[in-house]
Amino acid sequence: MTDATDVAHNPERPKGSWVFRCGLLLVGAHLFIAVLTLFWTPYDPLDLVGLRLEKPSLAHWLGTDRLGRDTLTQIMVGSRIAMIVGIGSVALGAFIGVTIGLLAGFATRVWDDVLAAVLDILIAFPVLLLAMLVVAASPQPSLWTAVLALGIAMSAIVARLTRILVKRVLQNDYITASRCAGTGWVRLVWLHVLPNIWPFLAVNFALQFGMAIIAEASLSYLGLGAPLPNTSWGRLLQEAQGTVYTSPLGAIAPGVALVLLVIGANMFADGLRDIADPTRRNER
Repeated sequence: MTDATDVAHNPERPKGSWVFRCGLLLVGAHLFIAVLTLFWTPYDPLDLVGLRLEKPSLAHWLGTDRLGRDTLTQIMVGSRIAMIVGIGSVALGAFIGVTIGLLAGFATRVWDDVLAAVLDILIAFPVLLLAMLVVAASPQPSLWTAVLALGIAMSAIVARLTRILVKRVLQNDYITASRCAGTGWVRLVWLHVLPNIWPFLAVNFALQFGMAIIAEASLSYLGLGAPLPNTSWGRLLQEAQGTVYTSPLGAIAPGVALVLLVIGANMFADGLRDIADPTRRNER
């Protein structure tokens, strides 16, 4: 068995910390830009500030799009949309999923089997497909419709993971002792269950953050995402596909921003996984 002190002083540990810091830096940079757009952008996102498809210049660092809008401004606003959808959908999915997972973990055998079967059916459908169904059923697409759709779609994965983790924790002897002492299930969840499953759920939330950003970009690319004036990276990619040969920067810039944020989220999740399970670092 690996001693905790040895793990803390293991020479490979800084490597995991480097991955975590790098992911945190990438996500933090996008978050900073997203907050910055609430107060300042180089130009108004909807203003036609130049000629169509201008090359990069001092006035427009990334050029202009097919309508004459500043591309850098569009990318910056896209960071805000990505952050809103990513954080919002993960928070909603976490609330729904953890609640259902806790109920399934404490449910009787029959109800547990029913909930497990329903979750397995929902997980069989891709997240993007479920999100498309929710968006299509809504009367009018909006930014919050995308958040709602993705949050509901991802909640089944969270619920299943929560159920598995809760079942594992409830098998421990200290849970039995706590129950024998008369501890109610609400207090049991708060004192013993959530503290033990939260590190593993946090890793899943970080991974789902990246999934949500990709799914939102896909919805916007298909015309099912947040409508104007919300400028999504997926919408920018869809608009730039007709001019990708004459003005490739219009497609490259949002694509690079999207990839960097997703890579940052995955590296952040990998770092969280090492923190939740330090022995995993020794196995690499």
